Amino acid sequence: MRLSNQDILELTELRRDLHRQPELSGEETGTARAIVAALAPCPPDRVIDGLGGHGVAAIFDGTAPGPTVLIRSELDALPIEEISALPYRSQVPGKGHLCGHDGHSTILVGLARLLSRQRPARGRAVLLFQPAEETGAGAAAVLKDPRFAEITPDWAFALHNMPGLPLGRVSVAEGPANCASVGLRVMLTGRTAHASMPEDGISPAQTLAGLIPAFSALGRGGDLAPGFRLVTITHLTMGEPAFGIAPGAAEIWLTLRALSDEDLSDLMETATALACDAAATAGLSAELTHHDHFRACTNDPGAVARLRDALETEGIPHDAANLPMRASEDFGRFGGVAKAAMFLLGSGIESPALHNPDFDFPDSLIPVGTRVFHRVLRDILG
Repeated sequence: MRLSNQDILELTELRRDLHRQPELSGEETGTARAIVAALAPCPPDRVIDGLGGHGVAAIFDGTAPGPTVLIRSELDALPIEEISALPYRSQVPGKGHLCGHDGHSTILVGLARLLSRQRPARGRAVLLFQPAEETGAGAAAVLKDPRFAEITPDWAFALHNMPGLPLGRVSVAEGPANCASVGLRVMLTGRTAHASMPEDGISPAQTLAGLIPAFSALGRGGDLAPGFRLVTITHLTMGEPAFGIAPGAAEIWLTLRALSDEDLSDLMETATALACDAAATAGLSAELTHHDHFRACTNDPGAVARLRDALETEGIPHDAANLPMRASEDFGRFGGVAKAAMFLLGSGIESPALHNPDFDFPDSLIPVGTRVFHRVLRDILG
């Protein structure tokens, strides 16, 4: 069973409607309403909304007992101004669907159409439209929601479109798929002084200057092999924008990244000690906060085998190119409750990169992604 031409036309229009009205992480009220409305013509047996914030779970029951298979997409967009001239470009200043989450969610609506025409033979399929993926907060919130216990999956699958891969080609592999990462904000506080008498204050300038290379030396990147670590300085501020004041405060923001959760934890501990020791030596106080924490995404071998079987049956070319990735993915948390795997779906060699201001999800991937997920569900649930 496949999507009809009429299905594809209607799903393409849905994707473009979502593209016009992007909403940021934690703000996806309109997007969630649009998804629930799109599901209405192919009614699931049950819909859970407001899941972990603005998440939506559509449940399709089989006629006999069996496993639960969860397929996940994302609802949120990015705080980036879209610069394309597309007729369906973002209508919200400073926000854009520049990662393809509009396309991923449309694929799941297409999957709902097929499931409504033929329910699973056993078990149940759960289509999860997850909020707040871009900040790493959404999956944790969904898992923490008491209602998630009602749909806890045995299997979990997801996709992400990937510029640089040939259009429609799939990349999938066992083991590490996406790095773990966390944002570390270091706030240093001393005491301001008159610029003519800086010795009367406690300036963070030299400490900040020393921390930049010291943090960078903790993780220089390199090959994505065991032990990979990368520290990226993302933001710096110091003092007031005035010539008469010696600074009394500074901030340094950095992203810590590693191939495993264990290595990330060790990197966080080392970076924290470095910042606190440097501040204490200079007579500064230090406050550290953590943000945008993503778990490592590791593909279960059994789940990957299911994906490969589906790809072979559907005649979709695949390999393990571009894996693992430096980028992080909130889907990793579902690997803690289910046999989980994510695959990459090529969005074209010449496509603008993810998060570029001119990125656009290729509509031709809607039926391809739907086919893969539908075949996985049929293979597991019948």
